[in-house]
Amino acid sequence: MSGDLRIGIAGLGTVGGGVAKLLRDQADLLAARCGRTIRVTAVAARDKAKDRGVDLSACRWHDDARALAGDPDVDVVVELIGGSDGVARELIEAAIAAGKPVVTANKALLALHGTVLAKAAETAGVPLAYEAAVAGGIPVIKALREGLAANRVKRVHGILNGTCNYILTTMRETGREFADVLADAQKLGYAEADPSFDVDGIDAAHKLAILSSVAFGRELDFAGIHVEGIRHVSALDLAFAEQLGYRIKLLGIAGVTDHGIEQRVHPCMVPLAAPIAHVEGVFNAVFVEAEPVGNVLLTGRGAGEGPTASAVVADILDIARGHHAPVLGLPPSRLAPGETAPMGRHYGAYYIRLMVKDQPGVIADVAAAFRDNAVSMESVLQQARDPSGPVPVVITTHETEEAGMMRAIQRIAALGSVVEPPRLIRIEAL
Repeated sequence: MSGDLRIGIAGLGTVGGGVAKLLRDQADLLAARCGRTIRVTAVAARDKAKDRGVDLSACRWHDDARALAGDPDVDVVVELIGGSDGVARELIEAAIAAGKPVVTANKALLALHGTVLAKAAETAGVPLAYEAAVAGGIPVIKALREGLAANRVKRVHGILNGTCNYILTTMRETGREFADVLADAQKLGYAEADPSFDVDGIDAAHKLAILSSVAFGRELDFAGIHVEGIRHVSALDLAFAEQLGYRIKLLGIAGVTDHGIEQRVHPCMVPLAAPIAHVEGVFNAVFVEAEPVGNVLLTGRGAGEGPTASAVVADILDIARGHHAPVLGLPPSRLAPGETAPMGRHYGAYYIRLMVKDQPGVIADVAAAFRDNAVSMESVLQQARDPSGPVPVVITTHETEEAGMMRAIQRIAALGSVVEPPRLIRIEAL
């Protein structure tokens, strides 16, 4: 391919501005690597007067981002507006219909509508690129779709949300509780004013849906993901985890089981010997188990202007080179139905913390609930007697089926001696 590649950017927030600056600052390097000059020729954003640290005066300005799809001076549309529907979706659909390649960082839109958009892109014969949608600057989509294309993936798991990882790391290091650390994360800009998408696991689930589709050659199934956040994790749980030889991480996990592809996002007890246990702060990590390559760990910053802009520009560079891989790793007609294994069939070990009245018979009642639901206890930790109030009892179990564990927990929660809802965290043998 020859001639300048003309870029239209929709959304000039942190990432959009970062992309414009990176294309300017690395213009010579990018041209050398793809044999073409890459120029931003049009933009769409709400505030034209805002200083974004880059001169965009030579660009055509659109108040309506959807106009980029029909702009004759735009070859590639870069969607950085966000949101699972509305203008972002309409812009991408219009650009594909116009035969223009699309680059996006929009994980929510892809998680909910990615299969339909992939089919539209394949029909139109144009790239739909989204490296920045998962794990920021970590090239995990390229690794799964291209570098590991000769492998059969058995399982992929990872720390997919830097906000949650920062909160859990800080709680463990300082002994402070969730609400206190969250407030600090908001002041530092690591968490939004409404942090629900991050701390309730939804952001990580969006990313896991995409990873699972590419890893296992299946249609996206966001609705089938089991999702839990970190609001219920306490400093006490983090301290007990260390005592037991674990570290608590919010993980997204997808893997092949006897009941289909399992997809889940929730806090996990990770063995201290596992490399992912030592990925701290705002960093992300993705661990791929595949055959024949074995295990592959990718780690780096999962958000922010630099990492995300880096991934967006890498996709633009691929388009400039004429590189075009199937959107989800396989042609849409070859994607398997996105049917996820039921969470009740999950098989694993568990950590349970109870706050109980210090009275005779408590452990016997708890043990009976486990026994009647085929749950075998591995260890019991009980704090010294405290006449002033309830005491924590920590139980770890051998591997068992989730459905039986949930029945046992429901029965234990109803015991008069248990004064708080039981806290359950799954133990992962990574």
